[in-house]
Amino acid sequence: VSFLQRCVQLLLFPIHLLACLGLWDSFYKKVFPYIMAKVAPIYNRKVYKQKQELFSNLRKFAGPSGQLTLLEIGTGTGTNFQFYPPGCRLTCTDPNPNFRKFLLKSLSENQHLKLERLVVASGEELHQIPDGTVDVVVCTLVLCSVTSIKKVLTEVLRVLRLGGAFYFLEHVAADHSSWSYFWQKVCDPVWKYFGDGCSLSRETQKELEKTNFSELNLRRIHITPYWTPTSPHIIGYAVK
Repeated sequence: VSFLQRCVQLLLFPIHLLACLGLWDSFYKKVFPYIMAKVAPIYNRKVYKQKQELFSNLRKFAGPSGQLTLLEIGTGTGTNFQFYPPGCRLTCTDPNPNFRKFLLKSLSENQHLKLERLVVASGEELHQIPDGTVDVVVCTLVLCSVTSIKKVLTEVLRVLRLGGAFYFLEHVAADHSSWSYFWQKVCDPVWKYFGDGCSLSRETQKELEKTNFSELNLRRIHITPYWTPTSPHIIGYAVK
């Protein structure tokens, strides 16, 4: 694995050099939203049925007023908006401000939603959201790229009201005895350059199991094509 990692790093040496000089990150944060605007719809079509099933019971967690208050972490281009119920009061967060115009475009195409706040913040630092004020937190394809999954989940528990739910869909590490995991480890050091910090081998399920949720509903799935290092996923929701 170490030998192949070095070979891949050598092939991408110019990018690695730019990253070491601190030039790659600022450049790619401007380019990444344009890439995701093209890639996200393709991914959404692959997981349409899974997302539709996952979000089908969102209304179950609406507050006493019957209105659902939803916070999405790492909203990106807003590809989840179509799955949210009408009248949903939405707060969107993302650490990359360059996603804003793509997010607003998605909102204009999903007028059944009401945007309350658009916050530039990472999942680890949601201090602008008061304690216990959210019915549902949604996080899809985000925990792979955060600095600390534990800190994000701590923030999720803080902002959720008692009985609220955390919905997730994340690509994760494959079985350690598989070839998929082998190639995940080979590609991991350079994958972050193209995935805005994304790691292929995160053990996200373990972090969810260690977090103090009262209930955890989780299953593992694979997204086509199965040979890609991002194929293994976990999907589900956890209740505070």
